[in-house]
Parts: sequence; structure tokens; C-alpha cells
Amino acid sequence: MCEVPAQESGFTCQAQSDMAGDTAGRLERMLEQQRQFITDASHELCTPVAGLRAQLEEAQLHPEQTDLISLLGSALRDVNRLQEIVADLLLLARLKAGMPAEREPVDLGELVQAQLCAQTYHREVRLRLDPQVIVEAVRPHIARVISSLVDNALRWATSTVRIQVRLDDRSAELIVTDDGEGIVEADRERVFEPFTRLDSARSRDRGGSGLGLAIARDIALYHDGTLRVESSCCGGARFVLRLPLLESRALPEPEPA
Repeated sequence: MCEVPAQESGFTCQAQSDMAGDTAGRLERMLEQQRQFITDASHELCTPVAGLRAQLEEAQLHPEQTDLISLLGSALRDVNRLQEIVADLLLLARLKAGMPAEREPVDLGELVQAQLCAQTYHREVRLRLDPQVIVEAVRPHIARVISSLVDNALRWATSTVRIQVRLDDRSAELIVTDDGEGIVEADRERVFEPFTRLDSARSRDRGGSGLGLAIARDIALYHDGTLRVESSCCGGARFVLRLPLLESRALPEPEPA
């Protein structure tokens, strides 16, 4: 019977120990991320609930001093925030679970235009959209990414937001750039973590559920793409979404009526 040399055996045991340590470390980090997510989600949900409860209790104690119109408006804002957070949590859960959704050919430039035409903006928005940049995607999902990136850019822009759709080799690119303060390199991954608020963005008065960029990143991954913050030559933040191009970029001709 062959015997394993003591030195080799010791090396194998050490390698196995290192692998077990790495696995345990990754598991602990995952558990810590889950605990932090639950804590943050609970806090985000409790804040509007507490505000709503305080308003209603105050109105109950002093009905004669309550401005009903003001109370209803404030209560509805809290309810809307709750609905937004719950809807985003459900979407995030579906994306994490990889639940299947129907894909179709989507012209990225046309979808950007459709999303922008549906809203009014308080900043200048400049477009540079290449034609026939077509991906196979879940249309509402990609529309959500566009809205999240544009809303984020408008929230932090000083005056101008630039949106570009272009071809890059075998990828479709959506680039959204603002002229605000930008994001330091150390925080460029943190912004995609749920409920992350950087030091300059801790106040909730700028809107958002705190899940928009996290959902946008997960949608990109769901479509075998990427979403990153990259360096901008003009300052400000520069978000780049890359998605695989549809093999045949031309959309199918409509069937004759």
C-alpha cells in the first residue's frame, strides 16, 4: 500500500483548511449583509409608519385644531413612500430569485426617448442616441433602469444631464452623466448597495426609496450585462450600463394587417 509523504499530507490539510476558512468567511459576510439589509429595510419602513401614526394620534387628540387637508396630504405622502419601498423590495426579491420574465427585442434609444417624453424635468437633458441599438430584454425592467439612472442624475446635477446610447463592439451602452459633485472611487460600488446613502446624500428630502440603483444593478446582471460608475472627464457621476446586443440588430417587420 502506498503511503502519502508527511510533507505532502500536511500541505493538503493546510489547503483544505484554507478553503474551509475562505468558505466560512464568505458565508459570514453573506449573513452579515443579510442582517444589515433586514435592519435597513425595517428602518426605512418604520420611518413613514411612525410619522403617519404620530400625525393621526395628534389629530385624534386635537381634532378641532387639525387642518384636515394638510393632514391628508401629509398622510398620503407617507403612504406613497411605503408603497414605493414595498414595491421595490418585491422587485428586488424577484430579481434575486431569478424569476423568469418575457424578453423581447428593445431599441434602447427609442426606449430612452419614450421614458423622457413621459416626464417633465427641472434640469437640461442632452441626448445623443445612436439608432438601431437593440437588445433582447424585459422592456419594463430596462425602462426601470433608465428611470433610476436619469432620476439619480437629475437629483445631483448642477444644471445638465447627458444621456448617450451607442454601440460598443458586441455591447449596447447607455451612459448617463451629470455635472454634480461626482462619486469618489471608494464609493463607486457602495452606491449599488440597498439603502446606501453617502455622506452628502443622507437626507431623504431628495426622494427615492434607497433601492433604485441596487435594483438597476440587479436588472443589468439579470440581462447578462453590467452597470458601473466610471470616471468622467467633465466631473460629476458617470453611470454606464452595458447589455449584450441582439444577434440580429434589426427589429422584426410588423405583420401586414
